[in-house]
Amino acid sequence: MFQDRKDAGKKLAKRLDHYRKKDVMVLAIPRGGVEVGFEVAKYLHAYFNLLVSCKLPLPYNPEAGFGAISEDGSTFICNQAGSWLSVGEIEEIKEKKSQEIKRRVHALRGAKHLPDISAKTVILVDDGLAMGSTMRASIQYCRHQNAGKIVVAVPVASSEVAREISMMVDEVVVLKKPSNFRAVAQVYRNWYDVSDDQVLKCLNKWEEFRQSHPHIQGS
Repeated sequence: MFQDRKDAGKKLAKRLDHYRKKDVMVLAIPRGGVEVGFEVAKYLHAYFNLLVSCKLPLPYNPEAGFGAISEDGSTFICNQAGSWLSVGEIEEIKEKKSQEIKRRVHALRGAKHLPDISAKTVILVDDGLAMGSTMRASIQYCRHQNAGKIVVAVPVASSEVAREISMMVDEVVVLKKPSNFRAVAQVYRNWYDVSDDQVLKCLNKWEEFRQSHPHIQGS
């Protein structure tokens, strides 16, 4: 097990050693992926920022989702969604989550746009993949923005989801693939919901680190 997201991030970073001090961009999916991504970017001495994607929740079971949407409107919808919801319901939920993405971009990134990622190597980081919906929407974002290479790096995922994601990107790094996978939280001793304030504290720590390492690109 991992002690917490910081511990997971440090271990994940070591598996990405071949990208250390290379021209790569680490984009973490908030909020759970930010502490993990921070440790990865710090070890790699890479550019670090947030790529905001949100799960599209089922109205009668908000913990479950039928897809996800990213900040440029890139969307992943699972195949069964049409049998659960009408087209109108899906569009209404997408619109609500688009507004939440705008709020998060404003709150967490100061409404700043991400820089150009075309032809860049992008490492997408989250704290784990359950269905992998937000990661799939984030991959779509990177494709639409013409990223040169897309790498997905997470501490934990099911074997099935890891295999599906591997067919969408250039490289996948997963530290643990439990045979009895039930939820991302099962591999963390200290699991907690991450708040906007905690994300902002993490970003402040990153800015302090970056200023002491001027060769790292700005965020």
